[in-house]
Amino acid sequence: MTIRIARPEDGPDIAGIYAPIVESSFISFEEIAPTPDEMAGRIEATLKTHPWLVVEEAGRVIAYAYAGQHRTRGAYKWSCDVSVYVGEAGRRKGLARQLYARLFATLVNQGFVSAIAGITLPNEASVGLHEAMGFEPVGVYRRVGFKNGSWRDVGWWSCSLAAPPESPTDPLAFGAHRSAFDAG
Repeated sequence: MTIRIARPEDGPDIAGIYAPIVESSFISFEEIAPTPDEMAGRIEATLKTHPWLVVEEAGRVIAYAYAGQHRTRGAYKWSCDVSVYVGEAGRRKGLARQLYARLFATLVNQGFVSAIAGITLPNEASVGLHEAMGFEPVGVYRRVGFKNGSWRDVGWWSCSLAAPPESPTDPLAFGAHRSAFDAG
C-alpha cells in the first residue's frame, strides 16, 4: 500500500468509493453521486490549495482523505475542513488513521493550525475515529438536513494541528508547494 497525492485519473476509483455513501446512507448530504469526471474536477480544484491523499493498493485507490477551505472570509484561512473515506476493500485496516496522520502533517507543513470535521449523526465509527485523532466536539446543528426520509443532525469537531503563531503567514498553496506533502 502507498499513500500518495491524488491525481485526476483517480476520479473513477474515488467516485466508486463515494457513490454508495451518497446513494445508500445519510453520511453525505449529497443526493446524487458525482461522476468520475466530476470527481476528477474536484481533485484538480482541491489540489490548488489543499492536499488530497489516497491509499493505493495493487493499482487501485481504496481510501482517500482531503482538506478544503473552512469558510470564505480571510480570517479563517488557517483552518480547514477535512474528510476521509475508506472503500470496502480497505476497511478495518487502520487506513483512515494513517491517511489523517499524513494529511495533518502536510497541513501543518503548509501553515494550517486547525482542522474541522462535520459528522452526520449518528455515526459512532466516525465520531470514534475523529476523537481518537484528537478532535473535540464543538457543537451540533440540529435537524439541519433531510435525507433518506429523516431529519439529520450534524455534529462538529475541531482539532488543533499546531500552536497558533503570534504573527501568522498565509498557509502555502498546496498546488504550488507539494513539498508540504513530502515533508509530512
